[in-house]
Amino acid sequence: MRWPSMQEIAQFVPLPPGYRLEQLRADQIAEIGAKVREWHPDIAVGAGSCFLREDFYQEKVFLAGQAERDIMVLLIVHATGMVGLFAFEREPDALSMYGKLLIVSPAHRNSKVGLHCLGGTAALARTCGAEFAYTMATLKMPHVQVALERAGYQLLGFTPGYDREVVGNGEVKRVFEAVYAKLLVDDDDILRPRPENMTPTARALFAMMFPPRAPRDSEEPAGARAAAAPDRQASDSLQA
Repeated sequence: MRWPSMQEIAQFVPLPPGYRLEQLRADQIAEIGAKVREWHPDIAVGAGSCFLREDFYQEKVFLAGQAERDIMVLLIVHATGMVGLFAFEREPDALSMYGKLLIVSPAHRNSKVGLHCLGGTAALARTCGAEFAYTMATLKMPHVQVALERAGYQLLGFTPGYDREVVGNGEVKRVFEAVYAKLLVDDDDILRPRPENMTPTARALFAMMFPPRAPRDSEEPAGARAAAAPDRQASDSLQA
């Protein structure tokens, strides 16, 4: 897997007028950490809290002009300066892409710049070499879920207590999050599990979420093939 250039990213993720994406530089680390804390105070605990720490960026993030690493951080920039952060992590062994964080300054959330970022993620991931993209969405508010669903991501389920958040009284609680994903290859490249290898509970849920796909217009239904050539059907069965 390789990270696309900023020129490629600009093509894949066209933003509203007045906005642009920049790859994070080493000299911007302190500023973006302070901005993230300002935009999302509750991020002080949980998986996203790493974006407040300078050592996270120095040790794990692919910074502009430096050697590639598996986490990339893009800044959403406006005439007023940094107004958002868009970060994702590639998983080379699985050829997958994990959306780590997308956060926009409250003053710019009506611009729909976040929706534009999500809309271009699949093309960006494919160019990187990913065949699967996924992320977690908070259930504290619906707008993130709406944005992912509009961008074509499928809700796969919920994680009970995956992450931690600060609740209304300042107490820290483990929380449910929604798991969203998008397949970046054709259905023909996916091996469906054998029903006999699943428990009844798993089999029922799988059938509900992933029903057998309908034949393509160019495909002749299996029944029609059998009616037209019964002898060949028997021969094919023996070969299988």
